[in-house]
Amino acid sequence: MTAVATSRRRLALGRFWRSFRQERAGMAGLVVLVTAVVLALVAPLFIDDGVTSVVSGTAAKWAPPSLAEPFGTDESGRSVLLMVWWGSRTSLLIGFLAALLSIVIGMVIGIAAGHFRGWIGAVLMRVTDWFLVLPSLITALVLAAILGGSTATIIVAIGITTWPSTARLIRSQTLSVEARPYIERSKALGGGHWHITTRHVLPNVAPLLLASTTLEVASAIVTESTLAFLGVSSNKTSWGTMLRASYDFGAATQGAWWYILIPGLCILAVVMAFTLVGRALEAVLNPRLRKAGA
Repeated sequence: MTAVATSRRRLALGRFWRSFRQERAGMAGLVVLVTAVVLALVAPLFIDDGVTSVVSGTAAKWAPPSLAEPFGTDESGRSVLLMVWWGSRTSLLIGFLAALLSIVIGMVIGIAAGHFRGWIGAVLMRVTDWFLVLPSLITALVLAAILGGSTATIIVAIGITTWPSTARLIRSQTLSVEARPYIERSKALGGGHWHITTRHVLPNVAPLLLASTTLEVASAIVTESTLAFLGVSSNKTSWGTMLRASYDFGAATQGAWWYILIPGLCILAVVMAFTLVGRALEAVLNPRLRKAGA
């Protein structure tokens, strides 16, 4: 039985990969994401956080892009290329972990609200609606300011303010799954709440969670950059803190367009890549979208 299950998983994975490869936009986004993640992972092998120190700059201040400094320098003579490279670690880390926290909270509450139809589901949805009407950016800004500036607090602030939309999406999918006949048969055979939610509901909502995760990561990266620009950062160099520094030191008035453009383009490229991959996953995993595309 184990060999049969493994064979089926391999066949399903192969079909998924063949379908995904047909999505050219998704493949382009995947290439960008893999490149960004690999560069972030190997960064400590070539540089360290010393490149972000104000005393590490040895080049001229506000030097434009050249062969020696492809991305130019900042107000302290630091290499913008090295800072962008090192800052990718913080931006991607916060993006991934904040999205993961948001997805986990939304998944648990969404499945519970869809599975328990009584007062438990009603209370969970009222809590979800309450969080949904709160302005997530302002709430995250307040939470991050109260909890203090660190990577962990930024992740928590973003994660606990962005889960409601996922919860409502998963709840609707849970209601659809539990309306199917085999759920009634499982209940008749003595299947409990844990068995039904983990063996039947969760596998059916997993594809939706996968596609939603990629979009949540993109949103989390934008939120982290926005919080950093507004002055609430993790006290580590990221693309958002670089944009904030370019504003504080008047890069625009100095004509240092590269100090503003390069971090902004990095954010745009990664967010667009996540969005393209997320849309491609939706098209591959959602049968209705596959039929519409055909």
